Amino acid sequence: MTPTACGIDFGTSNSTLGLGRPDGAQLIALEGEEATLPSAVFWEVDDPAPIFGRAAIAAYAEGEDGRLLRGLKSTLGSSLITERTAIGRRSVSFVEILGRYFGHLRARLDAVAPGIERAVLGRPVHFVDDDPEGDRAAQGALEEIARGAGFAEVGFQYEPIAAALHYESGISEEELVLIVDIGGGTSDFSVVRVGPGRRARPDRADDILANDGIRVGGTDLDRLLSLAAAMPHLGLGSPIRGGKGEMPRHYYVDFATWHRINRLYAARALSDLKALLREADAPERVERMLRAVENRRGHAIAMAVEGVKVALSEAEAARLELKPLVGGPNPVVTREAFEVAIAAPLARIGARIETVLAQAGVGASAIGTVFMTGGSSRLPVLRGLVQTLLPEARIATGDMLGSVGTGLALDAGRRFG
Repeated sequence: MTPTACGIDFGTSNSTLGLGRPDGAQLIALEGEEATLPSAVFWEVDDPAPIFGRAAIAAYAEGEDGRLLRGLKSTLGSSLITERTAIGRRSVSFVEILGRYFGHLRARLDAVAPGIERAVLGRPVHFVDDDPEGDRAAQGALEEIARGAGFAEVGFQYEPIAAALHYESGISEEELVLIVDIGGGTSDFSVVRVGPGRRARPDRADDILANDGIRVGGTDLDRLLSLAAAMPHLGLGSPIRGGKGEMPRHYYVDFATWHRINRLYAARALSDLKALLREADAPERVERMLRAVENRRGHAIAMAVEGVKVALSEAEAARLELKPLVGGPNPVVTREAFEVAIAAPLARIGARIETVLAQAGVGASAIGTVFMTGGSSRLPVLRGLVQTLLPEARIATGDMLGSVGTGLALDAGRRFG
């Protein structure tokens, strides 16, 4: 059956695109044979055409002269979406950068199924916490970007609801499910009634008992891990002026936050760091920070930290390779230390799960299955948190990075079929 619409999961870390038919859904390959495309853009200094995904990351890692941008979804709902950023000698708006990325997705779609003009896009429950106006503005900006890429009809679906639709396609009995979607920039939770007898219903509003979310995701965990394990070796917390003060923390927070790293490359920030080096009581550490900024190694450090986080999903300890980037040690990071570093966002996630259960009017024992999706849902500490809060529930996982995209395509096929 010819696809009539598509579902697009534009994620903070990765994106997917699925073809929607009334009878099912299928993700398409976006890079080689891979269904996922990292949400990354690399712009060479003198090349007007950017490259995307793994190729973008590889170009940066190989030392090409240019600018790597990741975490693009995080600009939605923030002031960055209205700002411009430097690409070599050019100034480019973040709206244009997102538009170029969506244009690339459009080209991949047209190569497989040309002419599709209807799409369902995923969105977090809240782009911005406690800011309805900002939330509407973020969705409006995303819709405008999608229309600019050639989608005349654009609908939206909450990402955890899309994950529920994907989960529902593979079960044989009705049950109450808690969807836990830990994305790159947000964490979303929904209590949904699912079952084979409900799949064909055009309106599933009555099956959604509650949904909620917070602007906490995998990139926040990366930032906290960087501040705990990497930045102290670059001078975070080290004394200055004979112990009368410490190195200002905000430089390290920016350097540990992907979309703010480039702030440190400005001439003013570099000048400030040079002045602080002269006042440092532990100059060898601050010298590493200065070297990292001068050589623009911030994104490489962030990638190394992210690699350690991923490794700690399976291992009890992992080595953070800092020496090739800034000199100094290659510290071993333990899973225990990582879990201590992310205790605050974990507590927020646990509290929001309890909130969404209360909103649904059900106790933990009423949940038959917790369906966990999103890259960071692999972390043992998160799975342990969920198991503690819902000890009687079964924990299920599907395609960690493709569940939402598949569900969006299912929704698109039924909505526009």
